[in-house]
Amino acid sequence: MRLLILSDTHANLTALDAVLVASEGQWNRVACLGDVVGYGPDPNEVIDRIRGLNAATIRGNHDKTGSGLESAEAFNPMARDAAMWTRDQLRPENREYLEKLPAGPLIADGVTLVHGAMLDEDEYIFAAPQALDSLIEATTPLTFFGHTHIQGGFILRESTNQVEAVAVRPVADQKIFTVTIEPAATYLLNPGSVGQPRDGDPRAGFAIVDLDAKTVEFWRVAYEVRAVQNRMIDAGLPGPLVTRLGLGR
Repeated sequence: MRLLILSDTHANLTALDAVLVASEGQWNRVACLGDVVGYGPDPNEVIDRIRGLNAATIRGNHDKTGSGLESAEAFNPMARDAAMWTRDQLRPENREYLEKLPAGPLIADGVTLVHGAMLDEDEYIFAAPQALDSLIEATTPLTFFGHTHIQGGFILRESTNQVEAVAVRPVADQKIFTVTIEPAATYLLNPGSVGQPRDGDPRAGFAIVDLDAKTVEFWRVAYEVRAVQNRMIDAGLPGPLVTRLGLGR
């Protein structure tokens, strides 16, 4: 069984389609860690695509605010403007889809899905100390999280009882790094962001987990960033959001 792990697509259809083309034939099922919408110009189109994949999907904070399930007052002004724009664009059936997405943690095909953390779906995990609670609370060896838009993650080995970072080293190839799942260890891994990378690499990020081979492949795929930026400009989305898409920041 091979699972395609997607996160933080953020209404970027061009990036999502590039991921699906690159990964064609490489997976059996799809899991999505939330933030399907927000920031990007294609909320309805991305929701339609995710629904068409029959993906096991949990909600992210932008899904809650974009659908109107929660207030956007806690967002910075740019994210708030994008959330309000998203609300205006959503078709009723897609708004309902976002409203009904479950919160993580969700176990799908033997792996756990969370958006932010095990105990708080909106918590950001950037460093090893922040990962400890989620690793301790995990009921499966593999947990996938998103929210930070940064590929990589953390491992807790029973032999050392210490949290270590799993560093992903970008190269030019599409498949950039493979992690072999060790016995007697718990993993908290971030596939990266499909539509809004924040680790300095603007290429779309995702992961494929092979449950039989016990490996996780981290991928990066180039896509036409400028085409997405042009749609954002046409939609009147905030300029800094347009700029950062090309920077991967």
